[in-house]
Amino acid sequence: RVRGLDAGADDYIAKPFSPSELLARIRAVLRRIRPALAEEVLTYGGLVMDVATHKVTRNARDIHLGPTEFRLLRYFLEHPGRVLSRDQLLDAVWGRDIYVEQRTVDVHIRRLRKALNGNGETDVIRTVRSAGYALELTATPAMSA
Repeated sequence: RVRGLDAGADDYIAKPFSPSELLARIRAVLRRIRPALAEEVLTYGGLVMDVATHKVTRNARDIHLGPTEFRLLRYFLEHPGRVLSRDQLLDAVWGRDIYVEQRTVDVHIRRLRKALNGNGETDVIRTVRSAGYALELTATPAMSA
C-alpha cells in the first residue's frame, strides 16, 4: 500500500470491496482533479451554464449555442484562466477518434464569441498567439466579426 501511494497513486482499496465504495472513491478523485465536474452549474464572472438543462446565460441574458459551442464553452468553464491549445480543445471537444483540422477550432471560437458578445459585452475569450485560447475576465472590447 505505502509503495503504491509513494509511487503516485491517489488512493488504495483492499479486496474484497463493494462496488458502491469503489464508485464513491472514483467520484471523490474526480472532484479533486476537476471540481467543476461535481456541480451541475458552472459559473465564471457573469457566465452561468446549467449543464443539466443545457442553458447558458451571460449577465442574465440567454445565450443560444450549438452543441459544439456548448461543449467548447463547458471545457473553458471547467478550466478558467488556463491557456488551452487547439490540440487540447480538439481532443476534449471533438474527441481523439476523429480527424478535424485545427482551424475548425478557430471557426467555433468565432461563433462562440459572437454568441457571448451579443450586446457589445467584453470578450471573455483571450487569444494567446501561438498557444491557444483562454477564458478570462480581463476586459477586452468585443471584436466585430
